Amino acid sequence: MKKLWFQLHWFVGITAGTVLMVIGLSGAVLAFREQILDALNPGVRNVALQDAPVLSPQQFMDAAKAFKPHERVTSITLYNTLGSSARVGLAPPPGQRKGETIYLNPYTGALLPELAGDGFFEWTEQLHRFVLLQRDPGKMVTGVLAFCLMGLALSGLYLRWPRRVGDWRTWLTFDTRMKGRSFLWGLHSVAGTWVMVVFLMFTASGVYWAFDPIRDMADGWMGTLRPPRDVAAAKPKAPKLAKAPAVEAADLSAGWDTFRNNAPDWKMALLRPPERATQPLQILWVAKDAPHVRARSSMSINLQTGALLKNELYADKPLGARFQSTIYPLHLGTYFGVTGQIIVFIAALALPGFGITGWMLYLNRRKQKRIARAERAQFAATAPAGDHDDPVLMAYASQTGQAERLALQSAAALRKAGVAVHVHSLENMTLPQLSTYRRALFVASSFGDGEPPDSARRFSRLLHAAAQELKHMQYAVLALGDRNYAQFCGFGRTLDQRLAVMGAQPLHPMVEVDNGDAGALTRWGNALRGLMGDAASDAGDAAEIALTANAADDDYASWRLMGRILLNPGSIGEPLYEITLHGEVGAGWRPGALVDIWPGHYGKDATPRRYSLASVKEDGCMQLVVRKVADGLASGWLTAQAAIGDEVRVRLVVNPSFDAYPAPAPAIYIGNGSGIAGLRSHLRDRVREGPSRNWLIFGERQQQYDAVCAEEIQGWRARGFLPELDLVYSRDVTGGGYVQDCMRERADTLRAWINDGAVIYVCGSQHGMAGGVDDALADIIGRAQLEQLAEAGRYRRDVY
Repeated sequence: MKKLWFQLHWFVGITAGTVLMVIGLSGAVLAFREQILDALNPGVRNVALQDAPVLSPQQFMDAAKAFKPHERVTSITLYNTLGSSARVGLAPPPGQRKGETIYLNPYTGALLPELAGDGFFEWTEQLHRFVLLQRDPGKMVTGVLAFCLMGLALSGLYLRWPRRVGDWRTWLTFDTRMKGRSFLWGLHSVAGTWVMVVFLMFTASGVYWAFDPIRDMADGWMGTLRPPRDVAAAKPKAPKLAKAPAVEAADLSAGWDTFRNNAPDWKMALLRPPERATQPLQILWVAKDAPHVRARSSMSINLQTGALLKNELYADKPLGARFQSTIYPLHLGTYFGVTGQIIVFIAALALPGFGITGWMLYLNRRKQKRIARAERAQFAATAPAGDHDDPVLMAYASQTGQAERLALQSAAALRKAGVAVHVHSLENMTLPQLSTYRRALFVASSFGDGEPPDSARRFSRLLHAAAQELKHMQYAVLALGDRNYAQFCGFGRTLDQRLAVMGAQPLHPMVEVDNGDAGALTRWGNALRGLMGDAASDAGDAAEIALTANAADDDYASWRLMGRILLNPGSIGEPLYEITLHGEVGAGWRPGALVDIWPGHYGKDATPRRYSLASVKEDGCMQLVVRKVADGLASGWLTAQAAIGDEVRVRLVVNPSFDAYPAPAPAIYIGNGSGIAGLRSHLRDRVREGPSRNWLIFGERQQQYDAVCAEEIQGWRARGFLPELDLVYSRDVTGGGYVQDCMRERADTLRAWINDGAVIYVCGSQHGMAGGVDDALADIIGRAQLEQLAEAGRYRRDVY
């Protein structure tokens, strides 16, 4: 459902939203129309005060007739404010809806100049109300646009609905120091929340004016039904009679005296002089204490006798009528005075802003889709032209991206040999979908001590709960792991065993790969040969080369060891060093990235070791936090044997499962020991980009000796980038404890952050810390919600 609303939101936004930008811009121009006209026309609608009485309505009518002898006066508008000019409305020419308005000096009756700029505002109003079309079709168009704006406002509210509904900061604030897509999305969504009520007011009033059936229905509810527009036109015309002699209209003076006697507190009066003396004078007026400019009372006065025929006060009108009178002032913002006008101006001006940011987000999304399509197209270009009725499934479960690369390389080799292949991530794979394949290949990384990658947790859970059989399926598993872990290739082994239990037949014994071992990848290439048939002799070598190239020396770059600092002198634990490497940064790397180090004193047959990067590309160097361990080949060489200036062969490794979350969100960083490396790269990036709602929970042994990166961390704290900070030292005599203990103590705050959309990053040792953190989180929020966080990408781990 949310995906459907998202599609509708962007579709309406890039279609109707483009015209709504014009409606909003024109509305912003009209918001201060009166003030702008007064500023452009000094001395027209307000004149200098004079020591003289203000003329009466009859004198203004006489003056107007003198200036416009062939025009009929239809209205006289007076303001009970010193210096305010009289506004005299004249009958419109044939075929037009609106006549001319002239301004007369309130003390002399002199004709004042025409309003400069009034024509521009009249054109802008036609654009705003009717998009420069004829009145009736224009109303229909703007009514539809009002419905579209209503849909955009409500669907936008639904799409950004936060988990923590009661936190006003989530609704109304975002970090203005964000950049790129995050900044655009924050501005678009938060600003939309700010002006949503105003937009709904715009749309409700726009729909009311645009569609006569809706207006008639609303007027019926309010008890203010209008007569049908076409009643007069529908009546048969009476035969023309001889023209009666003209009857001069009566003097307005007696009627004006009656009005002033009965409305001493008037602020504005609109007089409608009758054409004949026998007809009453109609006056609409606004009191000085009226709630808004449309809070009009009305009088009807006999001009011959001065008798008051009707006096309907605004306060005595039915509630529906009073509510109806507020629609126009609310739309303009004048209901709340100048403050309301400013709010309406900002909201109207925001419509072009929403259009621009929406288009930028849309184009960025289209660009990313084009890139994704291009990558898929490059892979699909190797698709065989033969029969695709029996494709091979190539499924992968990847934590750092290595399994995905190997899966694509394997699939490309098969397709080059003419074998149809479907490539899918286990993240979205379902068991009914899996059961449709007769042959399936799995490239499965293990995470930590034999756990499935975060993206494959859901599939692993479904697989273990499944009751169906897969006796029709043949399969093979390429398991990726690290022999330093007790549960080497644990998820691959579990996957292999579970498939066998469900009846699937192995195409080839499971292949276990230790840190990109070339020999193991060669065995996987041999397994692929069994699927290639007659083309194996030609394509098998290509498959083998493509896979073994993953560990070739050509992938490595030459950097130099330029710094080595002991971070924990005197610690009872193993030495912890900050290693600094200099080289060609190039395009750099993302926060949370990894690096493979090939020890310089070992040959190409040696196995590289992988470390978390503790720096961001803007630092201009690679920094690692390496703990020297007994018999550690790479760590021993980096921390003790290599000399400053020695060459270090490095290979950057993307780490999508520990990359920065793609949307702005609070972040909780949890780690211990050398795990500060991966956390530090993220925190440095957050400090550089601007998001300040960060929480670091970090553990070590003793504060006196193991307070690694303490100065940098306290600097972030002082600058407001770590509003929450918990440093835990397990061997301190003053308290001790572990990271997971601290988490349980602060369970309420953790739950609040998570409910507010926080992303959790865990980096450090799998033995003890990561497992303990996982258990603590499961206790605090429940295992089911923790699984949901992992599937949504909000539980990210770099555990070794």
